[in-house]
Amino acid sequence: MENRIKFPHLKQDFAASLVVFLVALPLCVGVAVASGVPAELGLVTGIVGGIVTGLMRGSSLQVSGPAAGLTVLVFEAVNEFGLPALGVIVLAAGLLQLAMGALKLGRWFRAISVSVVEGMLAGIGLVIIAGQLYSAAGLKAPASGLDKILGLPGAAVDALGSTEALASLAIGAGTIAVMVGWKRLPKQVQTVPGALAAVVLATVVTLAFSLPVATVEVSGLLDSIQPPGMDAFGELANPAIFGTIVAFTLIASAESLFSAAAVDRLHDGPRTEYDKELMAQGAGNAVCGALGALPMTAVIVRSSANVAAGAKTKASRVLHGVWLLLFAALLPSTLALIPLPALAGILVHAGWKLIPFREIVSLWREHRGEALILVVTAVSIVAVNMFEGVLIGLALSVVKTAWEASHLKLEIIDKGAGPVQAYLSGNATFLRLPKILDSLEALPQDRPVELDLSGLHHLDHACRTALENWAERHSAVGTEPVRVTEPVLVTEREPVKAATAL
Repeated sequence: MENRIKFPHLKQDFAASLVVFLVALPLCVGVAVASGVPAELGLVTGIVGGIVTGLMRGSSLQVSGPAAGLTVLVFEAVNEFGLPALGVIVLAAGLLQLAMGALKLGRWFRAISVSVVEGMLAGIGLVIIAGQLYSAAGLKAPASGLDKILGLPGAAVDALGSTEALASLAIGAGTIAVMVGWKRLPKQVQTVPGALAAVVLATVVTLAFSLPVATVEVSGLLDSIQPPGMDAFGELANPAIFGTIVAFTLIASAESLFSAAAVDRLHDGPRTEYDKELMAQGAGNAVCGALGALPMTAVIVRSSANVAAGAKTKASRVLHGVWLLLFAALLPSTLALIPLPALAGILVHAGWKLIPFREIVSLWREHRGEALILVVTAVSIVAVNMFEGVLIGLALSVVKTAWEASHLKLEIIDKGAGPVQAYLSGNATFLRLPKILDSLEALPQDRPVELDLSGLHHLDHACRTALENWAERHSAVGTEPVRVTEPVLVTEREPVKAATAL
């Protein structure tokens, strides 16, 4: 009776933890293989995400682990700096997340443009799909995202001429087909996650028909854990590594906190404490880095499965980490039976779900500027790399916001005699300066001008300086000095207007 009082939701949380474990298992392994690291490291990150991050405060029903959204960045980092340096990068990113959470910066991630985040996920999705299509055929993928996409026709020709490649592709395609069709089966069947069912079926078919398909390489859990040594920390002397650390930090944090906002909409329980959730993610990544494992984020697929399975408290996500630990300790050899094209199929499916097709169509109809930012961010990630692609998207978002904030109206009244009157209203910023100057310089040089700025809400330094220079030039030919009515000057006492001659 006392246990029921202490843990009133134990039954629901226990059942939910098993569901999340079954969802997480193939994803942990698949993300690790796609990232170019030992499969066991994906399990390590899942274990830490469940037991370490799961115990901490933040978002009670959100589940953390290795994410498909970081595979591209991890793969690039391992290729450039080596696997030992991955631990240093993840550790540094975790410490940065802890610092940002302590400084209460978590809530500011909600201010990032949704179009940039969705563009980031779309770009990642495209690179994942392109790269995993090579893996599904048992071929080596090119290094860059653009080369992956451009090389697909040639890869298709190579695959059609190889029996082994066709067999591998059949397993990958079958895995995707099972995952897509699984949702149409009766709800009783769907209690088994589609990804797990697809992997099990692919494994059975591969073994039954002795197909010439590559399987997961297993080295053992303890052998895979390699804490970074002094040589790895020596990579910090390379300035390029700091850009990667910042990219890991920002992308992992943004993905986790956006996931938290989405999970909050799925249940009626306690709301996310964003700063504490950021610290929980930071603590988890710091531990993952110390173990030389993959970085973690909160993952919407596992989190939504957790909520849908009836979880009520954080006990479900902690228990899912325990089940992953028991699996990694007791049954690691079973990983060697899993065909690689099956994992590639899971990631192609995951990459497809990262591309927000409906949102792109909706944005194009209602906010074409936002749709453009989304598309440019995605294309930049494919064409350049993850970090620079996100920076391009953020820069476009800032420019668009600044442009839209610079609403300006210029009205010219010329009665044929007397001074020409020019009225400016709105926000005069440097972005609108060419338009202002073109209109003012077109005014008659031999007529006096009255420039009324009282309707401006904002006048930046660049515009003020340019207007002063224009007034000086206009008056240089002997015309009366330009008379200016200044914008409203707000003081502690009362607003006043001033009329001056420039």
